[in-house]
Amino acid sequence: MKANDSKIDLVYLLRLAVILWLAYLLALATIDKAFYLHPIFPPRFYLLNGLDALLVFGLVLWRQKKEDFGRIFLPLVIGLLSLVPILTSSLAVLGIPPSPANRPEAIILRIMPLLFMALVLTAWQYRWRVVVFFSVGSTLFALGPHLLFYQPSDVSLFPPLIVMLIQAVSFLTVGYFINVLVSRMQQQQRALEEAHARLVDYAGTLEDLTLSRERNRLARELHDTLAHTLSALSVQLETAKAYWDVDPAAAQAMLNTSLAVTRSGLEETRRALKALRATPLEDMGLLLALRQLAEEYAARANLQLTLSLPRQLPALPQAVEQATYRIAQEALANVMHHANARMLTVSLMMDGGVLSLQVQDDGVGFSGSPETANGHFGLSGMQERAQLVGGQLVVVSEPGEGVTIQFTVRV
Repeated sequence: MKANDSKIDLVYLLRLAVILWLAYLLALATIDKAFYLHPIFPPRFYLLNGLDALLVFGLVLWRQKKEDFGRIFLPLVIGLLSLVPILTSSLAVLGIPPSPANRPEAIILRIMPLLFMALVLTAWQYRWRVVVFFSVGSTLFALGPHLLFYQPSDVSLFPPLIVMLIQAVSFLTVGYFINVLVSRMQQQQRALEEAHARLVDYAGTLEDLTLSRERNRLARELHDTLAHTLSALSVQLETAKAYWDVDPAAAQAMLNTSLAVTRSGLEETRRALKALRATPLEDMGLLLALRQLAEEYAARANLQLTLSLPRQLPALPQAVEQATYRIAQEALANVMHHANARMLTVSLMMDGGVLSLQVQDDGVGFSGSPETANGHFGLSGMQERAQLVGGQLVVVSEPGEGVTIQFTVRV
C-alpha cells in the first residue's frame, strides 16, 4: 500500500463505495420489480449483497477505532466488494429458465459497476501490477462459474467471452489512469511537503538573520553613543585626576565637562534604547513615523532638512512598511554619524504601485562600490531588508558629493 495516503482519505472512499453499492442494489431491485415479470435476481441476491455492504461498513467503522486488521484490511474489503457479487450473481440464476435478461453476458454487465468500485479502491491504493492482477483475476473469476455450469445445449459462450474481454480492457484502462493520477497527486503532495519544509527552514533562517541584524545595529548604536561617551569620560577623568593637586580650577572645569559628557551620553543611550524598544509604525503609521524620524535625526545632527512626504498612502503590507522604516532609520543614522553633512533630503512617493524612498545628504561621501563601504555605512543590512520584501536598493556616492540612497519596491 502506498504510504502517503491518509487513513481519513481511505475511510471516506470506503464509505462512499458502500453508499454507491447500496444505491446500485436498490436501483437493480427497482428495475427487476418494475420491468420484469419474473425478477432476474431473487431476493436472496439483494439480501446477501446488502449484508455484504453493511459488513464492509462495519469493518470501516471498526478500523476507525482499532487498527486490528493491519495490511489485510483493504484486501479483505476489496475481496468482499468483488468476490461476493460474482458468486451470488452466478448462483442466483441457477435453475431459472434461460432468457435474454439472464444470459451470462447480461449478468456480467449487471455486476460490473460493483466490480468497478473495487477497481477504484485497488487503483487508488496499490501499484499498477496489482491493478493488472485485479482486472485479469476478477474477469476470469466472473467467467469461471459460467464455464463450470456450461452445457453444450446452452447458448454460445462467445458473447460472454466478448463481454469479459471488454471488461478486462476497460478495467485496465481506467485503472491505469486512476493509478497515474494518484501517483501524480502523491508526487505533488511530496513536493508541497518539501517546499513547506524549506519554507519553515527559510523562515527560521530569516528570523535568525533579523535577530543578527538587530544585534549588529544595537552594537553600532551603543558603539556610537555609550562607547564614545565612556571613552571621552575616561580621558576627562584621568586628566582631572592629574590636575587635581596642580591646578584645582582646571580640574574642576574638566569635571564639569565630564558631567556634561555623561549627561549627553546618557541621553544618547536612552534615545538608542527607545528606538530599539518603541514601535512607531504601530503607533503612528509610516508617514508620521518617517516624519518624526527625519526631524529627530536632523535636529540631533543640526542639519537643514528638506522633507517630501505624500498626504496619504494606500494600505501597504506590514513587511514593506517595516523595511521602509528601518532602511530610512539606518540611512539617517549613517548621515548623522558619518556624513559630516549640512543638508538632508528625505522623500517618499508612491507612483504606479511602486513605493520609492530616497535619503540624500551633501556630506563627505565615499569612493568605490557600496560593498566596500559596508563596514562604515551599514549598507549590507539595508540591502538585506530590501531583498526580503522584493525591493531594490541603489546607493550613489562620490567623495565630497554626499550619498544618495534610493529604495524602491512594488506593492
